[in-house]
Amino acid sequence: MNSKVYEIILDVDGTLWDTTDLCARAWNAAIRDNSDIEPGLTADRLKTLFGKPMDVIFAALFPDVSPEERGRLAEKCCEYEARFLENEKVPLFEGVEKTAKRLSEITRLYIVSNCQQGYIEAFLKNSGLGPYVSGFMCYGDTLLPKAGTMGRLIEKYGLQTPIYVGDTRGDAEACRQAGVPFVYAAYGFDEVDEYWRRIDSFSQLEKLY
Repeated sequence: MNSKVYEIILDVDGTLWDTTDLCARAWNAAIRDNSDIEPGLTADRLKTLFGKPMDVIFAALFPDVSPEERGRLAEKCCEYEARFLENEKVPLFEGVEKTAKRLSEITRLYIVSNCQQGYIEAFLKNSGLGPYVSGFMCYGDTLLPKAGTMGRLIEKYGLQTPIYVGDTRGDAEACRQAGVPFVYAAYGFDEVDEYWRRIDSFSQLEKLY
């Protein structure tokens, strides 16, 4: 039992759930319906990109189109993704729901993601985790790198001892820049060498308390 009660900031994709298959199907449909580009996205391809800011993701996916066309396609992909999330239940990683409920009884849970506006709201509705989350912020709100968004959330909610749980090297670097201890979710999308703590399942977060 740790005497310090850490406030927990959570990543979403690769930490709480995996929507790469759903997003690949949704984005392929958006590309097919709204462009002349041959749709061919896969879940494995998206796993290499998720965790980056949305503009970086779409620049990597559509490097040969104009910024204006890329922005239009990104909007369409996000629209289709939201529609798919409204109609399909996405399973959480093992132990997330029970652990989030128990942790919310002893500390506060927050979310910081590099996603677009509306995605965290869709996640909370789809997952049923809304009652356990005290606040959230995303790239779409701040247009800042994750370290900046993290700092904004910490300031807004007056967090005193925050930690961040994520699964990518980008998350680790954001924590380093923000001065926040990084908990590496090793079951996620990326391999990370430097971290404050490592968890091999979400339920292991309870060991911090």
